[in-house]
Amino acid sequence: MQYTVLGNSDLKVSRVCLGTMTFGTQNSEADAHQQLDLALARGINFIDTAEMYSVPPDAESYGKTETYIGSWLKRQARDRIVLATKISGPGRSVKWIRNGDLAFNRKNIRAAIDGSLGRLHTDYVDLYQLHWPDRNTPVFGQYQFDPEKERDFVPIEETLSALAELVKEGRVRHIGLSNETPWGVMQFLHLAEKHGLPRVVSVQNAYSLLNRTWETGLAEIGFRENVSLLAYSPLAFGLLSGKYVADPRASGRLTLFKGFAQRYSKVNVQPAVAAYVELARAHGLTPVQLALGFAASRKFVASTIIGATMLEQLREDISACEAPLADEVLQQIEALHLRYCNPAP
Repeated sequence: MQYTVLGNSDLKVSRVCLGTMTFGTQNSEADAHQQLDLALARGINFIDTAEMYSVPPDAESYGKTETYIGSWLKRQARDRIVLATKISGPGRSVKWIRNGDLAFNRKNIRAAIDGSLGRLHTDYVDLYQLHWPDRNTPVFGQYQFDPEKERDFVPIEETLSALAELVKEGRVRHIGLSNETPWGVMQFLHLAEKHGLPRVVSVQNAYSLLNRTWETGLAEIGFRENVSLLAYSPLAFGLLSGKYVADPRASGRLTLFKGFAQRYSKVNVQPAVAAYVELARAHGLTPVQLALGFAASRKFVASTIIGATMLEQLREDISACEAPLADEVLQQIEALHLRYCNPAP
């Protein structure tokens, strides 16, 4: 397992991160502990979760993922684990979280971290992330900014000031963003520098063969400002495993939970998936090896977030992230990318 440092922080993380959003709906507490044990045995020290999880979110599963991680964490050496979680923001229908009051203000941020720390059975989290922006932005399958959807939002400086209190208190070591835009990242960086507030060290955005939008504007920001990408959905909700090519009704999140289809129902998604699956097989690779090997090979990806429902899947995913792709394969991926450019932003 390889390791890297997130942004300008002191967080040394494995280049593979265990995503946990299936814990509580598709995976039991015993399943979760087995996955966590396997990840740790394979050298993964980086675990990502969120107060909203498990997914799909509902009142019954709210907080279960953190709770399962917390019961496992109690028997671990805490300093061996880099633990990341997220606070849910406004704009989504999750009214069971703080009665739907999800603005990133001081009251809500403090309530959210109190809840997460309690469920996780820890005194601190290493990385605390804003799950999506407070303001109006295109997220989760939307791809065009719509000024008509403008809404009031908490000023970023106010949010940073509230997070700064948590850092000063030692309950949060570093802060990060998720599902963020170039404008948003630069605002957070500018205001942190201007007012002496904590600097974001990472951005957790979708990144895969079907969604390389990070490369357009955020890659330069990440490089010049030393902000790391945590790549989520590198298998595009299982599409890039190739299983839906063989059987469109195969069991998986896209068929079990209809709400996930928005990002992956666009016109060029299926042709692109079929092309990448064919490319993998032409080189004696599995589609999983191609997709995860590609994401993990990007220099700007600090850690690739993988998730699975079965241990065998998790073993395969970890190994795929650790296996480099040949230059010829990477060149052919670029040719396909020009043909099917970001079909699932």
